[in-house]
Amino acid sequence: MATDYDAPRKTDEDQSEDSLEELKARRHEKNSGKVDEDETEAAESFELPGADLSHEELAVQVVPRQSDEFTCSSCFLVHHRSQLASDTKGVLVCRDCDL
Repeated sequence: MATDYDAPRKTDEDQSEDSLEELKARRHEKNSGKVDEDETEAAESFELPGADLSHEELAVQVVPRQSDEFTCSSCFLVHHRSQLASDTKGVLVCRDCDL
């Protein structure tokens, strides 16, 4: 944080007076001690990683590998032939894994 060295400095006494005044003002606010959100409701809306998804169904259509595609022997992803980096001794490797 930048410090303005030309600004007038407050003494410890001035700082404590300011903070006491602020605390007294906050004490009289109506909602200073109340919490607006219920913790249990907030916790129920969060979805944690590794949660039980056994009741969920996937709606993805699985298509078999096409004739112009190959499976990379390094990352095991299916790529188009244009992504083929090398075909050494029958080992198919994509351009991403060949780097």
